[in-house]
Amino acid sequence: MSALAPSQTRRYDSTVGHDEGSEVAGVLKRVRERLVWGHPLASQVERSLLLRHAIAIRSGVGVMALHLLLAASGLAAFLDWTTAALWSLSGAVSLAALAYLAARLRVEDRNGLRAERWTRLFCCAHALAGLSWAGFAALGCTSCDPAAFDMLQVAVLLVGLAIVATLGSSLRHTVLLTFLPAALILALRATQAPDAALASALLIPAGAVPLFAIVADRLRAGARERFNHRVEKDALVAELEEARIASDEARRRAEDANHAKSRFLATMSHELRTPLNAILGFSEVITKEILGPVGNPTYREYVGDIHASGRHLLDLINEILDLSRVEAGRYVLNEEAVNLVAIAADCRSYLGLKAQAKSITIVTKLERGLPLLWGDPRALRQVVLNLLSNAVKFAPAGSEIVVRVGWTAGGGQYVSVADQGPGIPADEIPLVLSSFGQGSTAIKSAEQGSGLGLPIVQALVHLHGGELRLDSEAGRGTEALAIFPHSRVLEVMPAMTDYL
Repeated sequence: MSALAPSQTRRYDSTVGHDEGSEVAGVLKRVRERLVWGHPLASQVERSLLLRHAIAIRSGVGVMALHLLLAASGLAAFLDWTTAALWSLSGAVSLAALAYLAARLRVEDRNGLRAERWTRLFCCAHALAGLSWAGFAALGCTSCDPAAFDMLQVAVLLVGLAIVATLGSSLRHTVLLTFLPAALILALRATQAPDAALASALLIPAGAVPLFAIVADRLRAGARERFNHRVEKDALVAELEEARIASDEARRRAEDANHAKSRFLATMSHELRTPLNAILGFSEVITKEILGPVGNPTYREYVGDIHASGRHLLDLINEILDLSRVEAGRYVLNEEAVNLVAIAADCRSYLGLKAQAKSITIVTKLERGLPLLWGDPRALRQVVLNLLSNAVKFAPAGSEIVVRVGWTAGGGQYVSVADQGPGIPADEIPLVLSSFGQGSTAIKSAEQGSGLGLPIVQALVHLHGGELRLDSEAGRGTEALAIFPHSRVLEVMPAMTDYL
């Protein structure tokens, strides 16, 4: 589905239109949020904006208190101290309510707050402040210069507008709740002003209220967009972390199950081999008629089949146990200095009779003078034997098998076995390197096997820090290459007399 998504999306958008496509995308996003997180991301954004508003109120309490004090001092200069004190008390009450809510919100957030409820509480506190500023705008001065007093009100309200628009931009409608009543009162007073200049001055704060409201709304939109991106990023990171944890847990369970299987097979060596050895031993005794002749020739033939089947089963069990010990980490290398050329030559001689039975010629191209290799002689012998027996098994009658041993370009050593068999298609190479895996062409054209020879070779080569490569094409034969690193090659040190 993901491979077709880009082109289908472009055709879909051009067919249904941008608005409908956006609506569908929004519905899909909301459904995904409910399914994955159990709550919409929008609530997290509103919570973040509310917390930002509370932080702004706490940090701006001093500025708002100073502005309130200056306004009260101005009133006291034009009016009596009683009126200024009463108004400043109303303003202090609304400011204390805002400060209290901001402080409580921080405590409430630790227990999980409800954004809708706290938004209403803050709106009520700002509306209470709006009543205080409305009372300020309604004050008049009959015993002083009315124009000077009106200018004081205009200046105080403009400064208050700027402060509230800056500090309260994270909460919707803060400017309107705080200064819209005062703006309406000033607009009403402007209609009753004795001259046009005074009316224009009174209309300045009234006209600035919607302007500052728009500015605050733009600031809120920008903050909301940033919070939305951050919340979505955090949600995605959390989702990826959960997926990683689930993947690690599934991988751990799979590894534990695989190790348990490998440990089980590795510990069953004695229980499986003991009865098979008895079967092989007694069948061989009967076949050779050590304790007396077998009267019926058919029985002798049956005993030979029993011995051959037991030998085949024992070889299969040995391969399974060897691979299980490697996978369980219980295969211990008994390392010593070995001659890779000598091991290849011995294995060639061991499989010579089997190759002659199929009229197959084994050609060895061994580089003389190779230094010794540090490794497990039994494991290295099994590597060469498995590669060579595979080649003999799949090579056609009358063909040729080439065994090479030599240097690698990096200073290591390699063993190569090339046959002229049916070959392996490139897409089946990972299959034949897996446990019990066999290529389709090989299954059809050769004798059946367990499918464990190459996985065992690969595991043993990896234990030596090396690499197994298969170079093959269907119908053109196969070359198996076991490469051992330079660190395994034992370099000959010069004699001490050379330094004397």
